[in-house]
Amino acid sequence: MKTKECPKCHAMELGIGKQTGSGVMYPQGKMGFGSEVEYLICTGCGFIIEGYVKKPKKFKNTLH
Repeated sequence: MKTKECPKCHAMELGIGKQTGSGVMYPQGKMGFGSEVEYLICTGCGFIIEGYVKKPKKFKNTLH
């Protein structure tokens, strides 16, 4: 993560949050378990700066 400042409110304090449970990302057309989604969040205004899956390899060969 290279972002050090919120692009919306310019606060400098950011945090990491993760989405689990029913918010898990699942690979298209593949059976099995998905991956948790993590977000880089501004702790000042709550803006979600970026989101990503923790286990990106689970999504290989899913683009048709």
